[in-house]
Amino acid sequence: MKVGIVGLGLIGGSVALKLKEVNNNITIYGFDQNNRSLDFSLKNEIIDKKFDPDSLLDFDYLFLAIPVESIKKQLKSILDKISEKTLVIDLGSTKYEICNSIKNHNKRENFLAAHPIAGTEFSGHVAAKKDLFDNKVMILCETENTNSILLSGAIKIFKTLGMSIKTMDSIDHDKHIAYVSHLSHISSFMLGKTVMDKEDNEQTIYDMAGSGFESTVRLAKSSPEMWSSIFIENKKNIIESLEEYILNINNFKKLIESSDQENLNAEMKKINGIKGILKGIN
Repeated sequence: MKVGIVGLGLIGGSVALKLKEVNNNITIYGFDQNNRSLDFSLKNEIIDKKFDPDSLLDFDYLFLAIPVESIKKQLKSILDKISEKTLVIDLGSTKYEICNSIKNHNKRENFLAAHPIAGTEFSGHVAAKKDLFDNKVMILCETENTNSILLSGAIKIFKTLGMSIKTMDSIDHDKHIAYVSHLSHISSFMLGKTVMDKEDNEQTIYDMAGSGFESTVRLAKSSPEMWSSIFIENKKNIIESLEEYILNINNFKKLIESSDQENLNAEMKKINGIKGILKGIN
């Protein structure tokens, strides 16, 4: 099997590491605009060979693990260059705009929109880990538009990565992911900013910071390049989720301002129900 990976950071590098572990009959070709990432991946045997992105004819699978804005810009050109046997799989965090950009392409059936619900706050070539996808979910969108034989092969690959499969409409995906992922990252970034704005005068804040603060701002360590692209691509859904979030924050603020402990308790007890919803999630 011949697999190409564009983007050798956390996601792309982790795909390569796991595929090499579970499949002896595979050659991984990699490309990254960052020469340090490319050289690191070769030196550490994350990939087997470099490849020229202008020569894409022989791959069985081509994974795109780059910012969603770049995927959308490059996808048409990539589909123009591949053979009929190649399946292009994007691994971005938004789906509708990407799918819509190639809906009329004559090789639309050679494309699969995929989103691995896996990651860490770390990014770049040193962040890759072969167990990143273990027991995680891979969301596939608009599978009805992908060649059924190519789709079947891709599902087998995702299962060898240790993932379970869920299918979803691309519009629904982007709406739901804005709440459960994108909003979480924005909250983390803004909490980090709020505290950093006090850094010069209140170093004590950092001295007092415990595990609660650390876990809440963990996502603020994420790649700005990747997440700014995601926020813009999914801005309609993110703005909607932000408006609801801000409304809830303001209502909570009013309860504190009025010293309404009874309703504060009631509100937090209601929110405690999230424990049941998230039961079993690592």
